[in-house]
Amino acid sequence: MADFWQLVRNENMKIYRRLATWIMLAITGLIAIGVELILYTTEVSGEISAWSAMLTASLSAIPIITIFTVVKAAEAVAGEFTWGTIKLLLIRPWKRSVILLSKYVSVLLFALLFMAACFLVSLLCSMLLFDISGTDEAFQGQAPLLYMLKYYSLRFISLIAIVSFGFMLSSAFRSSGLAIGLTMFLLMFGSVITAILAFAKRAWVKYVMLVHLDLTSYLDGDGPFQFQETTLGFSIAVLAAYVILFNFVSWYVFCKRDVSN
Repeated sequence: MADFWQLVRNENMKIYRRLATWIMLAITGLIAIGVELILYTTEVSGEISAWSAMLTASLSAIPIITIFTVVKAAEAVAGEFTWGTIKLLLIRPWKRSVILLSKYVSVLLFALLFMAACFLVSLLCSMLLFDISGTDEAFQGQAPLLYMLKYYSLRFISLIAIVSFGFMLSSAFRSSGLAIGLTMFLLMFGSVITAILAFAKRAWVKYVMLVHLDLTSYLDGDGPFQFQETTLGFSIAVLAAYVILFNFVSWYVFCKRDVSN
């Protein structure tokens, strides 16, 4: 177990030694702060609660975090082939499955760090600029802090599924560009496909990953479907099944691949 965490540490060092990582983190914080400053300068700023401002900033920053995490996931394995370091990595006394798992865990920790940073920055900024005691109907009668914690947790669960998809493509195709491109296509057109499938009165639609990516719909309503009943637990179970599938494909391809050429 100690060897595994040493591998995770090594992967984290690769990530955080790069200037690009810190630029990404700065961009995330600046977007959250920028959105709240824009809200603060509007004529209705006095009517906006700190929690509503935080929610608006999060809605703008989290998609950027998703893009950044997908980039890291795409580079995790494919980057080793691109940079020609894959052979040096595999000659070490660790199983391929352990190496792959360490990369996957490192990407998830990267996503968790960015989500936590976004939560703290947006919370602190909203507390400084807006009335923290104010609230509105956007939180469905729930305590605003509890609502925001749920919101971030559900967005992180969806992010795990998206990252797993990008990680699988990175492992399968050795191309970070292809992995990023296909995952971005999924993100951009996923909402359109979801809107179409949501009206399809077919039982199998409930098992399509895309329609379950917006778990936050359960905070404000009954979920992604208008014509079929689903629960939060069911949606999380569907996403978990896809995460397992994506990781199995990643493991199978990476462990069976010949890298002698």
